[in-house]
Amino acid sequence: MTTINEQRASTGERARVPTDAERLVALRRMKRVAAGLLIVAAIVFAVSFALQEQVPWLGYVRAAAEGAMVGAIADWFAVTALFRHPLGIPIPHTAIIPNRKDEIGATLGAFVEHEFLSDDVVLGKLRSIGISRRLGGWLATPANAERLTAEASVAARGVLTLLGDDDVEDVIERLARRHLFEPEWAPAIGRVGARLVAADQQRGAVDAVLEKAEGWLETHPEAFGSMVSDRLPRWLPGFVDRIVDDRASREVLAFVKAVRTDPEHPLRIAIDRYLAELADALQHDPAMIARVETLKAELLESPRVREFAGEAWASVKASLEAALVDPTSELRAGLTSAVVEVGARLTADEGLAMKVDDWVTDAAAYVVRNYRHEIAGVITETVERWDPRETTEKLELQVGRDLQFIRINGTVVGALAGLAIFTIATGVHALV
Repeated sequence: MTTINEQRASTGERARVPTDAERLVALRRMKRVAAGLLIVAAIVFAVSFALQEQVPWLGYVRAAAEGAMVGAIADWFAVTALFRHPLGIPIPHTAIIPNRKDEIGATLGAFVEHEFLSDDVVLGKLRSIGISRRLGGWLATPANAERLTAEASVAARGVLTLLGDDDVEDVIERLARRHLFEPEWAPAIGRVGARLVAADQQRGAVDAVLEKAEGWLETHPEAFGSMVSDRLPRWLPGFVDRIVDDRASREVLAFVKAVRTDPEHPLRIAIDRYLAELADALQHDPAMIARVETLKAELLESPRVREFAGEAWASVKASLEAALVDPTSELRAGLTSAVVEVGARLTADEGLAMKVDDWVTDAAAYVVRNYRHEIAGVITETVERWDPRETTEKLELQVGRDLQFIRINGTVVGALAGLAIFTIATGVHALV
């Protein structure tokens, strides 16, 4: 039959840890019980001692009570000597804990370092618990994934709050200058342009321009107005001006339509040739390269670079903050989905689980081997900083109640020992 503790261990349930106030109440109760037994033993001793001449068998009771008092007083002294001087008398080798606090802390730290932080203990525990599968099972639960995402969102918002806008803008500006402005622009633009022309990708752009131009000319026939007629001699009749302007508009529109509908139109071929020559010049013509670099230098000195960095960071920051606050945002939903997927992979993919276990084990081994002394040193340093009185009170709260059982047991064992000794002595005396 399994015990309650075994059942709790199997289900992962933890026993509730009592508070300091509850420990103090229990300690005082046990002290009263132990002191009460001593008082009872003293009363029994006094009564039996006074009446043992009239009632001989009370001698055995007196001996038991006498032994109980001796045991109770001896164990009271031993328990009290751990925490303070009995009756306030500075007897040697008493008040052990406050007097040897630092040594106890150093001993405890060394014990933890060598017994709990050893390679065998830490790595053996990590290998036995199956970290990846436990973690994967926890992450694969949507509620846990949402909780983790929510906590990560709070942490991310905290980071965004801590980041100074000016510092981030400086970083963005430096990155832009380093990665966008330091390399030569012309050769890179030329290479991209050459690839686009070779793949006839410019055709789409030309078609879009021609389509827009055709639509604009059709809806704005008055655009040419008197553009042509103003250049005609003044002596021509007015109707000639209108005829010329109308004809010019229709000719331009017809020309645009012809270019748009004819893939082999001379204008298209001329545009393709020009773009190919421009792409080649951007790559190989020093004069063209120098012109582009001059334009880049002028742009680099423009305050718009700093403004761009500020606008980019402000936009990114605002978007991130809004997405992190909103539980239904695409960012939060995507993070939750990714967490669930990672958890599912950890539980289903044996190879991945083994890699994660090995990685965690190796990381723990590195930390333990290189920092076990510093970790255990936290215990030593913490105990050293404690006030001796505070240390005594803390330890007495933790173990004092159990130590009172020593006093109770001492009272009982003393009574039995006193009775046994008196019985044996009486028997031997009778025989003699």
